[in-house]
Order: sequence, then structure tokens, then C-alpha cells
Amino acid sequence: MHLLKDRGHVHPVASEITARAVYEDRRRLLRALAAGAGGAALAAWAGREALAQAAGPGKLPRLAGVRSAVSGAATMEKATSYQDATTYNNFYEFGTDKSDPARHANALKPRPWTVAIEGEVKKPGPIDLDALMKTAAMEERIYRLRCVEGWSMVIPWVGFSLAELIRKVEPTGSAKFVQFVTLADDKQMPGVRSRVLDWPYVEGLRMDEAMHPLTLLSFGMYGELLPNQNGAPVRLVVPWKYGFKSGKSIVRIRFVDKQPATSWEKSIPSEYGFYSNVNPKVDHPRWSQATERRIGEDGLLAKKRDTLMFNGYEQQVGQLYAGMDLKKFY
Repeated sequence: MHLLKDRGHVHPVASEITARAVYEDRRRLLRALAAGAGGAALAAWAGREALAQAAGPGKLPRLAGVRSAVSGAATMEKATSYQDATTYNNFYEFGTDKSDPARHANALKPRPWTVAIEGEVKKPGPIDLDALMKTAAMEERIYRLRCVEGWSMVIPWVGFSLAELIRKVEPTGSAKFVQFVTLADDKQMPGVRSRVLDWPYVEGLRMDEAMHPLTLLSFGMYGELLPNQNGAPVRLVVPWKYGFKSGKSIVRIRFVDKQPATSWEKSIPSEYGFYSNVNPKVDHPRWSQATERRIGEDGLLAKKRDTLMFNGYEQQVGQLYAGMDLKKFY
């Protein structure tokens, strides 16, 4: 997009990066065995493989007219395999185990879908998702995703800058923050019946964070529509923050004048702050954030990667936090 400056990189499309060949099945099996986990690892691998084969790739419609990103902020790292990205997920509405979303998300009905625009805007009201997608200039952006638990992926997302939608609904001068509310339907989402969080799941961004061109409203990945377990039909992707900041299956976007209370911040405020920027110098109270495990690089001898400040996007977003104490505002 014109808001993102090309820094001279060539950005191949995901299909040129991500191997989906059958030989990956054997490689993942060998990694599981090499990890020394024996029968349990083999069983877990087999279960994830079955889920991956049932989900795709190629089982969901491809998104037409998608442009490759022209941003130097889109990483050139090899993308995580589709199988790993769709079977190893945090989506507590479907369960707390990493395989639960792929196992249970088939119950989600992502069409028809509307997103309610509320609060301090001149143009509130429901937005039909399919109508929005038809009028949007979609592009593919290959972003790193860093989970607060210490693992990471590289995923080719498809969507457009959230800023485009924000400009269309015309926030008033009172709008200082954007709140995102996600679906909480216990008929479609078995995890909502649990008390692990206070449902619905709520996240929020400061207005300048929401308007930053890297903040993506995503409708797809790997050139296809979003799988249910990855946040269908529409989710947020904020690549410099921990993954839980990127709300999935969004049903409401509210523009508010005060900092909204977010789900994990309300649940465990000593561990999860509002900003949740990736910062290797600020440990989680129960583990270090200095390194990360890239999914797909598993195995006994696999070396962990050093965690990058702002997940590697410091050059693009660091100025948003100039003068802030990032240990206090974690």
C-alpha cells in the first residue's frame, strides 16, 4: 500500500515461499521422534496431521486480486507451513489446548457476518463483511507472529490496513482508543462454557496504534480465506505485539475516549498489560521473553531464536512509544 514504503526488497507471494509438499509430513514425524517424546509425540503429531489434512490447504476459497505487499516491513523469512499454522493455535473460545481450535472450530459459521461500528464515530452501524471485502484493495503481508508463551511463526496474511476502515467511519475528536469485541457463542464455541476468561474476549489499541499502516484487518492467509481456527472470518493482526492482542472473529469495533479494559489485563493484570509490545527485556513473571521457539524448527537440537524488540518492527513503530517507560507500560 502507498502508506508503506518499499525498502528495495523483493516480496515473493506465499506460494513461492511456503512448501506444502507431501515430504513435509515425513519431516515433521522425524522431528517428533528426534525430540525424544516417543509415543506421546507420535500421537500428537498424528492428531495434528489429521486435522491439518481435513482443514486444507486448498479446502478454502482463494482470494482473488490480492497484491503482494510492497513493504520492507514484511519479513523475508521463510513462512511457517500451512499445516503448522492451522493446527497449533491459541483460540480459547474453542479450548485451551493448542489442537483444540482445529478440532472444534468447524462448528463456527463465518457467513453471513457483520461487524458493528460503535461509539465516537460519525458513521456508526453494521458493516456487512462480504460487502467490505468486495470494495477493499487486498494485499498479502508476510508478518512474524510472536506468542507471549515463547513461540513464533511467520504467516502470509491477506487483508488491508485497519486505518482504511477507520477513515471510512470517521472517528470524532473524542476517540482516543479502539476496542475490539469478539464473538462469544457457546453453541459454536465450546470454550466459552469455561471460566478461563470473562467472555466475550476484548482487546484494544491506542488510536495511533490502530492507525499505523502495519496494523492489519485480515480476512485470509496463504492466499485463502481465514480458516475458522485462525480467526475467521475477520481478525486483527498487530505484528509488533504479542499474539493475544490480535483479536479473532471480531463482531464489534468501538471507538472510545478512555483506555478499554482488555481480557487478559482484567484476568491477570500482574502478567498482561494493555500495551503487550514484544520486548525481550521485560520477562513474563513466570518465564523469560529473551528467546523464542519458531514453530516448524522443533527437535532436540533446534536452537531458539533471540527475541527481537517489537518483534523486529522497531524501525517502523518505535516512535509510537518515544519517552515511555516500556517496563512500566508493558
